[in-house]
Amino acid sequence: MKKRSFLFACFLSVYTFAQQPATPASVVENALQQKESATQNSIVKNLPFRNIGPTVMSGRVVDFAVNPDNPIEFYVGYASGGVWHTKNNGTSFTPILDNSPTQNVGSVSMDWKNNILYVGTGEVNASRSSYAGIGLLRTTDNGKTWENLGLKDSHHISSILINPENANEIVVGAVGHLYSTNNERGIYKTVDGGKTWNRTLFVNDQSGIIEVVRDPSNYNLMYAAAWDKDRKAWNFTGSGSGSGIYKSTDAGNTWTKVSVAGSGFPTGDGVGRIGLAIYDANTVYAIHDNQARRDDDTASEESSDILTKDDFKTMTSIEFLNLDNNKLNQFLRMNGFQEKYRAENVKNMVRGGTVQPVDLAKYLEDANSLLFDTPVIGAEVYKSTDGGSTWEKTHEGYLDGIYYSYGYYFGKIHVDPVNKDGIYIYGVPILKSKDGGKTFTSIDADNVHADHHALWINPKQPGHLIDGNDGGINISYDDGATWIKNNAPAVGQFYAINVDNEQPYNVYGGLQDNGVWVGSHEYEASPYWQQSGQYPYESIMGGDGMQVQIDNRNSAIVYTGFQFGNYYRINRDTNETTYIQPKHELGESPYRFNWQTPILLSPHNQDILYLGGNKLMRSMNQGNDWAAISGDLTQGGKQGNVAYGTLTSISESPFQFGLLYTGSDDGMVYVSRDAGGNWVNVSTSFPKDLWVSRVIASAHKKERVYVTLNGYRWDDFRPYVYVSENYGNTWKDISGNLPASPVNVIREDPVNENVLYLGTDNGAYVSFDKGGTWAPFSEGLPNVAVHDMVVQPEAKDLVVGTHGRSIYIADISLLQRMNAQNSAEVLLSTIEPVQSSRRWGRSFSPWSEPYTPSVTLQYYAPQAGEVSFRIETEAGKVIQEFTGAAAKGINVEVYDLTLSEKGIKVLDKAGTKVSKAENGNYYLPKGSYTVVVEVGGRSAQTDLEVK
Repeated sequence: MKKRSFLFACFLSVYTFAQQPATPASVVENALQQKESATQNSIVKNLPFRNIGPTVMSGRVVDFAVNPDNPIEFYVGYASGGVWHTKNNGTSFTPILDNSPTQNVGSVSMDWKNNILYVGTGEVNASRSSYAGIGLLRTTDNGKTWENLGLKDSHHISSILINPENANEIVVGAVGHLYSTNNERGIYKTVDGGKTWNRTLFVNDQSGIIEVVRDPSNYNLMYAAAWDKDRKAWNFTGSGSGSGIYKSTDAGNTWTKVSVAGSGFPTGDGVGRIGLAIYDANTVYAIHDNQARRDDDTASEESSDILTKDDFKTMTSIEFLNLDNNKLNQFLRMNGFQEKYRAENVKNMVRGGTVQPVDLAKYLEDANSLLFDTPVIGAEVYKSTDGGSTWEKTHEGYLDGIYYSYGYYFGKIHVDPVNKDGIYIYGVPILKSKDGGKTFTSIDADNVHADHHALWINPKQPGHLIDGNDGGINISYDDGATWIKNNAPAVGQFYAINVDNEQPYNVYGGLQDNGVWVGSHEYEASPYWQQSGQYPYESIMGGDGMQVQIDNRNSAIVYTGFQFGNYYRINRDTNETTYIQPKHELGESPYRFNWQTPILLSPHNQDILYLGGNKLMRSMNQGNDWAAISGDLTQGGKQGNVAYGTLTSISESPFQFGLLYTGSDDGMVYVSRDAGGNWVNVSTSFPKDLWVSRVIASAHKKERVYVTLNGYRWDDFRPYVYVSENYGNTWKDISGNLPASPVNVIREDPVNENVLYLGTDNGAYVSFDKGGTWAPFSEGLPNVAVHDMVVQPEAKDLVVGTHGRSIYIADISLLQRMNAQNSAEVLLSTIEPVQSSRRWGRSFSPWSEPYTPSVTLQYYAPQAGEVSFRIETEAGKVIQEFTGAAAKGINVEVYDLTLSEKGIKVLDKAGTKVSKAENGNYYLPKGSYTVVVEVGGRSAQTDLEVK
């Protein structure tokens, strides 16, 4: 085997991670103002983005605000998809947060008396994509305008309690930063409608308030749950001594800790996230994610005749060699060991000393096993009947199958307003109890997604529930016996997208907890599929959907998978699915795979597939066999319960096979110019330890490569964008005028090398000068996290995958033509031929609207002012003209293909009779025409053909 050299600096073996400083709230505030100003002046602000869904799988719901007098009206907050309003029980929704600077939501509260909506920004579930907020927002006009009331450095707001008798008195629970310590956390109170705030409870700079609840009949009586947590990219500690329950009897002015030693509620370092529910002054429930270890129950396991991986952790070689071969083979087969690892083979390896019994346990260790195998107590329900003075666990034994050791993601409990023994809890499933928590039954259903986060119980109609989960909204009227699914909003949380080359082309995407889907780019949201039975998108993979690669020779061959490197090759024609994750050798350290493991089909040979663990793997035969073509291309990992020290991005130059780049989650970028034979670290000049969100080998110049870094996992929101013109030997910062927001993706335009597209946690941008300056997109595209972008070269479409508002498409054909030389000229995009139809202007029935044709005229104006449009015949005769107002930059005008009175006479004189349509209009007959656009004395024209 060819010896590979790695130019690793010797200090990596003792490298320590320097904490990146969190971005101050003042910088974030300035960035939002900067983006607003840039948007107003952006030359692409009018370029329209069209949402293509999908909607059926939805996104993560975090809170509801339901009209108590008319529960068919409610607001729903999505983690990164904004706030939506319905007045028809979820049949349709209207987004109302789009005029604000963020789509990141932690809590929603409505003052129904005064019609004032409050939104606590920043999701509180502490997940990998729980984006920070910008404080507490308020609207008095249902989202037309928003006012920021402060708490801007709290990042994540969990609760908003409004005094029903005094709307100016509000209590807010602030969780604080997710990835760093800070002081703006705890409980805050205002008595002047948010003009000033007083912090009434502060635990410490790592513990925030995850929930505040009040007695339904007494605003003065409140309980709050503090949560001590510490998330890093490599580890999550979801418990600590700062967690606990506090009580206030004066509307949140003062607080007393009630979960103290001797109270019956757990104390100490194992106390995790707590959820609270009040029935009355005496009766309070709490659900607790107990992170203390379970009592040793190995005795029961030893009685089992089935081997577990833990058996091998302490097993001696002699004990291993004495194992029954059938029993050992059963373990090897059940746990997916490669075929070459069978009982006698492995025993020979142990005899020879090449492996130890513990290596069988290590072989199975990965991020999923670390996440799910943690033997903690987990979910527990406690009840107090004396106003929080004492607590008693309501059930015996463990509540397994609810939290699966990641209870930090859930942590809520609810009590029926008219039945103090009726409680609801949830995690992966949703459960109810009618005996005060002694026993529970599931109220899951086939049309209810797992992972629940919000629930509303109708106090006036028992059994009426509104449930929010990772898959959207469900409504029940029979206490969970049956459910309605209410997923109208396009709020999918995409990690990655891709396109094929079919006509019309298809869009593929992997979503948070909603698998991988594929559908036509022509999709338009419509309830028609409920009539036809055929939803336009198709699910092709479950789990947390990840990256997608499509064989460009046969789009039926798709490579995709779910979290932590679990990838498959799918033949959509034959419905064959083949698991293709690379496996390390027994005795070697297991590969480390990122949550979103990168994959890449070689542009030079579509049988060659790359996959990144901590090493770069290559398959020459579609994933059937793998070889590592590098050593560890990271800093070597870090002790923790989250896979870290993993590759996050792979790119291969289209100019040369084997000109490869990799990026890692710990800030390392490597290049190989000989197909993995040698690797060079080219990231020494970058800020340290930042997530490499993208590395892209240029399609325009062999030596050119782009890199984006992301500091989100340090609460560092600065943009990091770089380009190298010499294979990464030196780098140039091209973040230019970008406002502070972590960068997720950069793409080159395939036609115009000067044009770059960029996606951040707060929107998308374009540059026309290779990153010298950036202009934000905005028309139709809210301030949402953009995780991925791809250009469909034939259609000249930019496809944008957002983590909160599904997928958008924009026509970039005009952008591809823009350059410094024509910036003072008027440009007009080409128009696809139009098929003439006798249906133009006609209705199918007296009760339907007439069918009217149109074409979109997309044009660039070098200056603002009046714009005139002319439609001319081949002879140069004007048959229609109209005017409009142009902004500087890209503009869009819709032409309805009608003729003017003058135009009718022109055509009639030329021998072409045009009949009046049923709607009274005259439309262009078949023929060739010219569209002329004129602004400021400059003009452009293009052909228009009606066939």
